[in-house]
Amino acid sequence: MDSVTLDALDVRLLHALQIDGRAPFSRIAEVLGVSDRTVARRYGRLSATGLARVVGVTISEAVGHAEWLVRFRVLPADAAPVARALARRPDTAWVTVAAGGTEIVCLFLVSHGGSAPLDTLGRDWPLAGVDAYRLLHPVMRHRRWRGRTSALTADEVSALRPSWHPDTAGGRVALTALDRQLLPALAAHGRAALPELARHVGWSESAVRRRLDELRRSRALQFDVEVDPRLFGFTVQCLLWLTVTPSRLSDVTKALTTDTETAFVATITGTHNVVAIAICRDAGALHAYLTERIRALEGIERLETTPVDSYAKRRAPAANANLSGPGLSGTSRRPPGSA
Repeated sequence: MDSVTLDALDVRLLHALQIDGRAPFSRIAEVLGVSDRTVARRYGRLSATGLARVVGVTISEAVGHAEWLVRFRVLPADAAPVARALARRPDTAWVTVAAGGTEIVCLFLVSHGGSAPLDTLGRDWPLAGVDAYRLLHPVMRHRRWRGRTSALTADEVSALRPSWHPDTAGGRVALTALDRQLLPALAAHGRAALPELARHVGWSESAVRRRLDELRRSRALQFDVEVDPRLFGFTVQCLLWLTVTPSRLSDVTKALTTDTETAFVATITGTHNVVAIAICRDAGALHAYLTERIRALEGIERLETTPVDSYAKRRAPAANANLSGPGLSGTSRRPPGSA
């Protein structure tokens, strides 16, 4: 990782893919002012080496899933095996090792509004404690961390944005038999070609294309780019657990979403009522953010910080997907992960 760097074209390409992860390379090339082959080659290198990949992400509220954030306290020697066990579960979306290996934080996806399935965890796991929080409102669900989305001009962004780009979330979407095959495949390879997807799920290309468009238009599915923030020069990630006065909750969460340091903001149940992920260039920058910006926000009664060490899992499981092809072979989940 230390020897890997991104040049200006790489950064512009990653920003373009963040706008539309399935945009044809020809359209991206036209906006970036390079050839199709150059764009394909650059993405192929980033994907094949595991440095970046496009993934399809299902939006929980659109498909009727509940999200639970769970903190497991462990001994450092037990962190890796517990994290691996959690990562193998099909109901975890991401798993991170934090606080010097003394804590594991993971996100459970639960159908039909249920609770985090803590009763199904391994009884022999060496856990020192467990805290669970229901995610109520992910404030930045359709916004991106600006550390990786500032390379293109407003005109270039507009040229890459899909013509049907929705401004508001749609209603609840009922998942179909096709979706249950298609979504895991897209979670593994968000840029998989339609013929390849059709062969994998056993449906016609027209049916796959039509359903993919429907899921995107309804905002049940979006495409994200998994990439290590360190490649952009940001070396510190930290979970922020905030207790905010209820009357100031909306103001504080809205303010946090405007910060370049924040990659995720959500309201939650429990002792704390807001969780955020901050990404900073170094420890000094994180210190400045906490002592200057966070301290200045009115209504914050308590702040707890949990530094992120690595990611054991960064997106929904891809165990059922077995796709291959040019530029599609990079499936490793390299820590620390995307934000």
